Amino acid sequence: MRTSEEISALLVANFGTDPLAIRPEVPLRQLRLDSLALEELRLLIEDRLAIDLEDVALTSRDTVGRLVAAVHERARA
Repeated sequence: MRTSEEISALLVANFGTDPLAIRPEVPLRQLRLDSLALEELRLLIEDRLAIDLEDVALTSRDTVGRLVAAVHERARA
């Protein structure tokens, strides 16, 4: 499964996000992800993909595409 698909699956399963709303240009806050939800998502991604995102700084103003790019970059490292 691709990085974007993994993240989409986590958003749908754990946060009840509408799959059609998950697009690269959409800000995370538009998906109703506040700082606490972003931290929970980070932990879920780390667990699912076995990567470390501790020093990746994301806010609810970042887009889904930025999140996917940051995760993809870490997964390749």
